[in-house]
Amino acid sequence: MFKTPTDYEFSQFSDSGYTNLRLQANDQIQFRLFANDGFKMIDLVSEGGTREASFLQRTSFLYFIDNLGSAKLPLLGKVRLAGMTLREAETFLESKYVDYYKRPFVQLLVESRRVVVFPGEGGDARSVALENNNTTLLEVIGMAGGLSNRGNAKKVKVFRYDTDRTRKVYQFDLSTIDGLKYADMVMQGDDVVYVQPNAEIARGIVRDLSPIVTLLTSLVLIYSISRTFK
Repeated sequence: MFKTPTDYEFSQFSDSGYTNLRLQANDQIQFRLFANDGFKMIDLVSEGGTREASFLQRTSFLYFIDNLGSAKLPLLGKVRLAGMTLREAETFLESKYVDYYKRPFVQLLVESRRVVVFPGEGGDARSVALENNNTTLLEVIGMAGGLSNRGNAKKVKVFRYDTDRTRKVYQFDLSTIDGLKYADMVMQGDDVVYVQPNAEIARGIVRDLSPIVTLLTSLVLIYSISRTFK
């Protein structure tokens, strides 16, 4: 799977170890809006009890970012959020809601993001949920069980959608300590991580020769039986 020719030009990757997850099309976001810099929410949290849980549940809503990168939110209508970090989006929405609320306080959380990881056995794949906003390449490989026995740490490929929804292809060498700068790459939704498996030459030769050996053995057996009857 995912073979590339020897002269294939991979996309250039700039170190993103200290960047954050960015919103993108098809994301499902949990949206909370409060006034007075969230004072009422904080005040209720201090009280505890079922009232707090009921309040938080009542003020939490789910919205989808469409293929154009916009989400339809209360009062604002369609607002473009794709490409922003969570904090950038929260600050942006607070500046929009200031016309309707006194000192608005916005909380956003991304849900239902997945990364598909092929750990090095070819067709063996696992889906990893991005529960944290800064989940790295090394973390998703670890959550998928780590590299398999056949996995080639020198050839770890990442397939990622660009802003125009075309896939960029990166290849990293994680076999040395220098590869840590790539291992800290922050994962995005719909990323595919493919660890190229090492070729099993000996097993392949045995597999290819097995039918021939079986045929020759059968012929020898038939010949020996025919000689016995003679």
